[in-house]
Amino acid sequence: MSDECFRMILPIVIINPESARGATRKAWPKIASDLRTHFGSFSCVFTDKPGQGTELAAQAARKGSRLIIACGGDGTISEVTNGILASGKDTELGILPSGTGGDFRKTLGISGRSRDAAAILRDGRTRKIDVGRVTFTNDGERETRYFLGVASFGMSADVVARVREAGPEWLSTKAPNWLSGRATFGVSMLQTAMQSRATQVIVQLDDSPELHLTVANLCIANARYFGGGMKIAPEAKLTDGKFDVISIGDLNALKILTRASRIYFGSHLRMQEVGYALAKKVIARPAANNARIAIEVDGELPGLLPATFQVVPAALRVRCPA
Repeated sequence: MSDECFRMILPIVIINPESARGATRKAWPKIASDLRTHFGSFSCVFTDKPGQGTELAAQAARKGSRLIIACGGDGTISEVTNGILASGKDTELGILPSGTGGDFRKTLGISGRSRDAAAILRDGRTRKIDVGRVTFTNDGERETRYFLGVASFGMSADVVARVREAGPEWLSTKAPNWLSGRATFGVSMLQTAMQSRATQVIVQLDDSPELHLTVANLCIANARYFGGGMKIAPEAKLTDGKFDVISIGDLNALKILTRASRIYFGSHLRMQEVGYALAKKVIARPAANNARIAIEVDGELPGLLPATFQVVPAALRVRCPA
């Protein structure tokens, strides 16, 4: 048997060395040691540009890999998932966390410690979970991609755009104590609230009549967390075949600031300004024909409304805690 064939039989780890603001590159020797000790043999490959995780995962799945492990944050996990699903193969996703957010792993109950995550990869069980599929506009063309966690538009997309434009130095403001460890998105959200305008959209859930909404943010959630630990959809389930759709109304900056902790910890669904529904399909478009409304998908900004979000039930096999 050739060395190449032997490597493809082994589980493959796709590592994003730039995740966690580059900390994964330095941490990889320790992560690899934990993986060998608590999981076993593996092959690995590093990404060197955005989107490459999708290409590498699709190639590995088509060549016969049965387990592909994403090492990085939510963006890396999302890329690998898109590659697996694009391949059309029944390849299983494994997660080896090394990112700033870790939102999807929290829903699955996977530890952020590499040794614990490695033990789950070895002893865990396989679950079939739902994924989201979104079709959106990008440079005038329609594109489609999958997402595991949350897609949204409104203030959350503004936050992601602002952080990318300004760079990490923009986040030097000290976060409140309850945001400890979550400052990247949390501080950004609070500061953006002081300047953002409400988003006016037309939304349709399944076959219900269209709704004209004015929102600070609207989330289409497959999983429970986004934004570095914000429990935006506390009742979301990965196997119910439905999205949890959460709309946060046109709150002024003061209300957002005073109620941010409730939203962060998941006690916001009973707030008067919050709408909550379940849906298999969500169609959203700007209320004004000339409006440009960006969408955020698993922490990325792939394009604009109009967009259609649809659940794909039991589409992905994932290694989870036993």
